[in-house]
Amino acid sequence: MKTSFAAALSGAIAALTFAFSAAAQDLPDALVIGTEGAYPPFNFTESDGNVAGFEIDLGNAMCAHIKVECTWVTQDWDGIIPGLQAKKYDAIIASLYITDERRKVIAFSDKYYNVPSRFVVATDSPLDISADGLSGAIVGTQRATSFERYLTAEMPDVEVRLYGTMDEAYLDLGSGRVDAVLGDVVALQDGFLGTPEGAGFELRGPEFTNPEYFGYGAGVAVRQDDQAIADAFSEAIKALRENGTYQEISQKWFGLDVYGN
Repeated sequence: MKTSFAAALSGAIAALTFAFSAAAQDLPDALVIGTEGAYPPFNFTESDGNVAGFEIDLGNAMCAHIKVECTWVTQDWDGIIPGLQAKKYDAIIASLYITDERRKVIAFSDKYYNVPSRFVVATDSPLDISADGLSGAIVGTQRATSFERYLTAEMPDVEVRLYGTMDEAYLDLGSGRVDAVLGDVVALQDGFLGTPEGAGFELRGPEFTNPEYFGYGAGVAVRQDDQAIADAFSEAIKALRENGTYQEISQKWFGLDVYGN
């Protein structure tokens, strides 16, 4: 029995290895990856014009695993999906969450991180984080995001102010032009609260994870006819988690594992 099981297991592993090798042979030699370059610490643009961040390190590790040469380009968030559809780049790695609505127009790999969303307010703010408590308040967030969809659908009495980047929303929060900002909890902590401008502000209220609005985690996005590329990235995500590379990259940028549930 042990011999038979071992033989069967060996055959299964060989079959899986062959399947991935065959899939890899269908991949192009090089891929262009689009990112926003304005969402620290996930992706941001350095003073020399190069992009850096958790997603850049992880993306490069995934590309190395699937043996594809990858180059990065930046694209404003509003045009991130249209740019993919227009073939400006082959994939998006830009904290683009997998949602049922987006799956109608693009394809995704498995998720590579998943963190909840929360509100950030001034520490002396009287606001209660609820639909009633925020009634009449001005809440800022980035346009064309899950955060916008949630606020519009679930908090109709809130004045939603939309921005091209989260940094612009943080700027208005710091100057008092908005009462609160809704965003990804890790980005809020590292991109705002962890900076000098974030002094005097705090996370408040519950964590929001409703998949109807916030999706199923961030995935690598590709055009719908490029599912083989998405599948290759899915395999890479799994392999990098199994060999510990993912955890090393996550610890470097966050001090914790952001893979999530």
